[in-house]
Amino acid sequence: MPKRFVVAASRFSDLPRFPVGLDLAEALTSAAQGLHETSTPDSTLDTAVRLAVDLIPGADHVGISVIERGNRRSALAWTDDVVRTAESDDGPGSGHQPYWHRLWTAPVAEVDDSENGDGDTALSVLGLRSVLSLRLRADRRRLTVLTAYARKPRAFDEAALRVGRLFTAHVGIALDSATVREQLTEAMRTRDLIGQATGILMERLDIDAAGAFDSLVRASQRENVKLRDLARRIVDPHNTP
Repeated sequence: MPKRFVVAASRFSDLPRFPVGLDLAEALTSAAQGLHETSTPDSTLDTAVRLAVDLIPGADHVGISVIERGNRRSALAWTDDVVRTAESDDGPGSGHQPYWHRLWTAPVAEVDDSENGDGDTALSVLGLRSVLSLRLRADRRRLTVLTAYARKPRAFDEAALRVGRLFTAHVGIALDSATVREQLTEAMRTRDLIGQATGILMERLDIDAAGAFDSLVRASQRENVKLRDLARRIVDPHNTP
């Protein structure tokens, strides 16, 4: 199940509202710097929705979600509860939003006016009239998408689409970088943990490092337990290996 978190509206006060006329390259550079300062995928998504609501022209709300085959949708980050409701399976009209389907074959899906049959009436019930949804990641099983919502119809023009696509490219790169950093950090922690467990087995069983590691691997396979979890049990003084 994807992690869920909400960005409180009160936190927007620390973000600069990009003024009209600010050079787009400068604005995107500022946004990219903010994204790359994040340390985990969660914080990258958190920062992305906060920046997007200020950067994409016409956006009142922004969310990032995962859409799986069968159009099951799970919200990952959102600027407020109306977005969480719109992007969750338990929201009104869940599973029937036609614009979701377009994202499997196109990088962008738009709704000009949810009250004129262009989208789902569930959006208008929530006060959301316009939608601009852009893919962040895609594979055969799931999509990660960033979606901007507006309270007025036809809120997103060509400029919004251009900014949205450029911004999501930056988000995708930052998200990949944060994921790699998290994986490397976890690998380092796992290596240290396995090293500690190997040392304990060397002492207790009076064997060398290779024998201790081999014993650990065989025990992991025999008990069908991940190596790091077995190592954690050995290192934990409250557990008996």
